Amino acid sequence: MRHGLGNREIARRRGISADAVKYHFQNVLLKLALPGRAALRHWTVIRRDSALFAKESDMEQPGMLGAIGQISRKVADIAAARVWYGEVLGLQHLYSFGDLAFFDCGGTRLFLSEGAGDGESILYFRVPDIGLAHTALASAGVEFVSAPHMIHRHDDGTEEWMAFFNDPEGRALAIMAQAKA
Repeated sequence: MRHGLGNREIARRRGISADAVKYHFQNVLLKLALPGRAALRHWTVIRRDSALFAKESDMEQPGMLGAIGQISRKVADIAAARVWYGEVLGLQHLYSFGDLAFFDCGGTRLFLSEGAGDGESILYFRVPDIGLAHTALASAGVEFVSAPHMIHRHDDGTEEWMAFFNDPEGRALAIMAQAKA
């Protein structure tokens, strides 16, 4: 539901009936006192076992975006791109996962993913407290595609959190934060 799937698709993936999905969503909406599916999609929930849950806010100006933390690019051949960005440009390779590769560019992370794309890069702004930044930006009129969510937990327990939104021309932007365990 939080990723925009309908009842039938959720039912298919879960191996249950669409009526069962509808029943469970009605219970969730009632327990959370949310008016509907759209409110659930944008509901900001942080699991209690998340490092972000216990983090105290150190954000002095919640609406202020930090430095660019990450830039994404699509590449046709991830193996060739790893060699070119690492060996030719001399960027420090941080880690790879399948068709994804990450490099350090003086503190800004370069995120390469293999596949066809529209050629647009996504800018990811660092924020010290993603919950406060999300609330402040939403209050200023920013329409988020989804609520802040954890996208990865590193081996050391550090969590990567992101929330995506679009600029007035429809180009993707994001806020990002790390929470250390």
